[in-house]
Amino acid sequence: MKLETIMQSIAYTAADGLEALEIENITCDSRQVMPGMVFVCIKGGKMDGHDHAAQAVERGAVAVVAQRDVGLPCQLLVENTREAYAVMCANFYGNPARNLKLIGVTGTNGKTTITNLLKYILQRSGHKTGLIGTIQNEIGDMILPAKHTTPDPAQLHALFARMVQAGCEYVVMEVSSHALDQCRVSGCQFEAAVFTNLTQDHLDYHGTMENYFNAKKKLFHMCKVGIVNYDDPYGQRIIAEAPCPIHTFSIVSDNAEYTAKNISIRADGSNFAFLGTGIIARVRFPMPGMFSVSNAMAAAVCALSVGISLDQTVTALNDCPGVCGRTQVLPTNTPYTVICDYAHTPDGIEKILAALREFVTGKIMILFGCAGNRDSSKRPLMTSAAAKGADFVVLTSDNPRSEDPMKIIMDALPGFQGYQTPWVVIPNRYQAIRWALENAQPGDVLLLAGKGHEDYQVLDYGTVSFDERLVVQELLTRIAQEGKQVVLPPQPSL
Repeated sequence: MKLETIMQSIAYTAADGLEALEIENITCDSRQVMPGMVFVCIKGGKMDGHDHAAQAVERGAVAVVAQRDVGLPCQLLVENTREAYAVMCANFYGNPARNLKLIGVTGTNGKTTITNLLKYILQRSGHKTGLIGTIQNEIGDMILPAKHTTPDPAQLHALFARMVQAGCEYVVMEVSSHALDQCRVSGCQFEAAVFTNLTQDHLDYHGTMENYFNAKKKLFHMCKVGIVNYDDPYGQRIIAEAPCPIHTFSIVSDNAEYTAKNISIRADGSNFAFLGTGIIARVRFPMPGMFSVSNAMAAAVCALSVGISLDQTVTALNDCPGVCGRTQVLPTNTPYTVICDYAHTPDGIEKILAALREFVTGKIMILFGCAGNRDSSKRPLMTSAAAKGADFVVLTSDNPRSEDPMKIIMDALPGFQGYQTPWVVIPNRYQAIRWALENAQPGDVLLLAGKGHEDYQVLDYGTVSFDERLVVQELLTRIAQEGKQVVLPPQPSL
């Protein structure tokens, strides 16, 4: 492919003759450069691709795209290399997104549930649909692994191209704040964009909540219509500031365009009436909790906005099987219930515990940890949410990565101050789950929070297999054979 084709719709300056070069591929990683490729210099938080431009040429790059002079005769200068890279990747793959109807979902919590619900609704309505998200990527019924919530532009447009080839009409995708800030979806036009909520998360990257919000808001500058949670304060700002038409939904206010009424929470789901101008429908949704009702409302309003009928939308919501790792009841054959959920923020923990409290007759025990190499300021907030909403807390590890697990735990401990909730610290997550299983009582609910769909744990020496659904089954078998084994380590003090 000619370089001039790859650079279509991008403003740049370059030496004469470069546009005629034949290009084999594009990369922003100098380690992946091979002869005939274009290297795009991206400035990151720790590394700057401009510093590796000469090395890329030595490895065979025939052109370098940069946003400052790197002193090479084969350079093309652009204003923003991140935006240029996204558009270049789209051009290289023949702009496949133009042949797809994209639906983007953004917000702190609820993205995975809503995208999965939307895919189910669309497919049940006869539209072959792709999905890009945290758990996995899907092309119709084919499942592909996912490394990032929103892929790198090269991976993203390659995936779009495969979806077009497979006959997909729609693509539903989670659009993360990192992806928006890093322009990974620049040049994409969305049929609809959904905003769920905004609570503290990723401040290690964004620095402030305002920066975090502004990253999310970018999605509503590249969509035809927005679907916004009226109940969220940042949703109110989207409504006021977004340039696109907006549909609103609420689970508490009649001022929204669509409202949930007569909400009833069951142990195995939620019932509610879906009301809008001139419409009413009864929904029996298979996921419990008020936040689940909000997620279902978001999916329903979005489906209606892209032309799915009310009857098709409600029928799909009533029939859907739920979402892996989201308020997922694990089969245990025990007198207590074990639930696996991805809640990994203060708001996520608060909401899942509030949802459980609506139907649990016994006590609620929560087991959670805080992520390593991530925003440390939310660690005590997560603990406070756990201590406030649960009857007992087991503080353990999540994905400690290269951080000392005990240092992470010590950062989280101050969150217990002001609460009388009993707690225990067991740094090893496997041992912590065993202890929790051994000590849960009939009628109790044990909530395993933070891992959700993840089937791994990231430790200082690498990633290890850790699927809590399998871990629980294995531990229950061991407990039956061996009896109680776990001895608590010395407990830290506040």
